[in-house]
Amino acid sequence: MRVGGTPVTRVSARTRTGDEVEVVLPPPPPPRPDIVAQEIPLSVVYEDDDLLVVDKPPGLVVHPAAGHHDGTLVNALLWRSKEWGGGDATRPGLVHRLDKDTSGLLMVARTDAAHAGLARALKARSLTKEYLAVVYGRTPVQKGKIDLRVLRDPLDRKRMTTSRTEGRESTTLYERLAESEGEKAGISLLRCTLLTGRTHQIRVHLKSQHLPIVGDATYGAARWKALGDPVLAAACRDFPRQALHAWRLSLSHPVTGEPLRLEAPVPADVAALLAAAGLGTPH
Repeated sequence: MRVGGTPVTRVSARTRTGDEVEVVLPPPPPPRPDIVAQEIPLSVVYEDDDLLVVDKPPGLVVHPAAGHHDGTLVNALLWRSKEWGGGDATRPGLVHRLDKDTSGLLMVARTDAAHAGLARALKARSLTKEYLAVVYGRTPVQKGKIDLRVLRDPLDRKRMTTSRTEGRESTTLYERLAESEGEKAGISLLRCTLLTGRTHQIRVHLKSQHLPIVGDATYGAARWKALGDPVLAAACRDFPRQALHAWRLSLSHPVTGEPLRLEAPVPADVAALLAAAGLGTPH
């Protein structure tokens, strides 16, 4: 940007009547490729004319992005929506997301009315999302609340961090469902309930409490080295993803108002990890 032929270097620079302002814009980015429909199997937990809820497996990216142009959940939804009919008024619409390596329940609106209703429910916090997390360490209390703001890490834009004064308001409730004992001590199973839905919220909140999720390559730690049982230590060391599962959803149907309570079974890899810690799967 130039004013009167002089480059602008200060955000406080002012213009005067008659100044000539010149702005040079970068070239537009290349157009994004169209998202194609792909026949990818989906595990459907609930479906009606307005709403679809799937149990997303770990490793499945939700939306096409750099490095993942296809083979995503959205590609699979476009394929499934071919049989819905209804034109543009009936199309898959995501109202929330899960990280690539987080498994569990994910809601998809089949209609504009359902999408609007789910968006209102999320804003009003009338929709309950419960997660299971396998973490290192032990919570100081049976039930707790983490109230920390979440923002981008200024040193690494791919990570999030927490602050008491900066970032977006974020609240996570947690309950300790079980903890390993004896020579297997050092592992806890938590139920986490989101009151807000920020990027990486549960992962970064638990890290702030020194309760890193097993297998979390971004916010975790090599705490498996301190475990006394070698079989459990190996299971934690080799766990290929964050041990986080979107377990339950409780909501009023976005169109009919009918109460819905949905649950995704604990996936086999998390169940095996719990078994190695001497813990059963929750019911």
